[in-house]
Amino acid sequence: MEHRRPRHLRRVIARAIGSAGVLALALGVGTTPVMAAGKTSDRPANTGSPAGTPAPKTPWAPENDELPLHHKPVHPEALTSARTAGSGLQLTMPAPTGPNSVGMVGLHLVDSSRTDPYVGGKRELMVSLFYPATSTSGHYQAPWMPSISGAHFLGTRGLSPQQVTLPKTAGHVLAPVKTSLGKLPVLLYSTGLHSDRAMGTALAQDLASRGYLVVIVDHTHDANEVQFPANRLELNRMPSGAHSSDTLKVRAADIKFVINGLGKISSGSNPDYGHATLPSGLSKNVDMSRIGMFGWSLGGAAVDTAMQLDTRIKAGANLDGQFFGTAPSKDLDRPFMLFSSGSHNRNNDSSWRTLWSHLKGYKVDIKLKGAAHLSFSDNEYLVPQWARLVGMSQTQVQQQYGTIDPNRAVKVQRDYLAAFFDQELRKKHSTLLDGPTSKYPEISFVP
Repeated sequence: MEHRRPRHLRRVIARAIGSAGVLALALGVGTTPVMAAGKTSDRPANTGSPAGTPAPKTPWAPENDELPLHHKPVHPEALTSARTAGSGLQLTMPAPTGPNSVGMVGLHLVDSSRTDPYVGGKRELMVSLFYPATSTSGHYQAPWMPSISGAHFLGTRGLSPQQVTLPKTAGHVLAPVKTSLGKLPVLLYSTGLHSDRAMGTALAQDLASRGYLVVIVDHTHDANEVQFPANRLELNRMPSGAHSSDTLKVRAADIKFVINGLGKISSGSNPDYGHATLPSGLSKNVDMSRIGMFGWSLGGAAVDTAMQLDTRIKAGANLDGQFFGTAPSKDLDRPFMLFSSGSHNRNNDSSWRTLWSHLKGYKVDIKLKGAAHLSFSDNEYLVPQWARLVGMSQTQVQQQYGTIDPNRAVKVQRDYLAAFFDQELRKKHSTLLDGPTSKYPEISFVP
């Protein structure tokens, strides 16, 4: 997958900066302290293919996380008018299944101690926090993605806000935290290569409804688009020859910094760079002793790297992510779940076999029949809704997103992730993890 925006897109966005003043970004790539020039990438060759062509040999490789992108020009007017666009197909998200309502708040975090490895300057992140809430009355539902970044997201898929309205989440902005639950156990989410944090929303908001504080993280300049306060948009700036192992180190450092920010909330302070309002009841109600992490694809690989870097992460789950670098060759004594698509597992991924042999704590390896690599992101639910608008047939959708019904795919992932983290962070044993069950015939356990 090509990591740089096409020249015509860079020219369009550059004009937008001058004419509308909406985008504060600089396109172009170069060598950085982490992404050093002159090295050969340790990633597999780009085997991604457009719709209708043979499937890649290693569909779980991170290069396929965001395929296929159309790379159509994203016109300035599409970005500036996104806030008022509301016509066309209304996309939906699966509702949470837990007993609690869901609140949400977005935070802008700035790491003054670390240089951004892609563009220089201080490392900046955007994160979304989903949590169990009390009354949601008077608190609007957060969008799946902010308007400017959402318009860019649609544009790279050959769509516009006039054709498609992105969904709302179940998270009600600044709704008060349900403090009667006590301190909230924490789950962090890292998404696929060049993917946006929004891709974990279906899982995050469900886990929040079950009583977790779930933090989804955008890895800036790795993600295709990240919207910061004042409508500043930052795009993918990763060099095309970047090592996946180095990318994972950046992500692990991001996660450690986010956990430090959660520690500030737990102690009663506010880590947001602009001191944005925090929801009532969040301060001092973050349980720093019960932290887990899950991720999809490269974000799943980042879980192991982050756990090696930060022992505060007590349990981890990898959703169909190939591992890179030395991390999987190091012993890990904390609980870990491998959760794969139907065609991917230890039998055909040596990185999974390596990690498995180094897991010294509780471990479980499960496979979801009928699922594809992209089934573990919100793509699974959203793409079938807009497929006809971009000319994708049902066969092409199934080739890329699996044959499993989207609703069923989301439900199974939610239930098994919750079972794992409930067991490891809440000490609530789930029989789902004991072995195959007729209730979930799609799940097989890899011995």
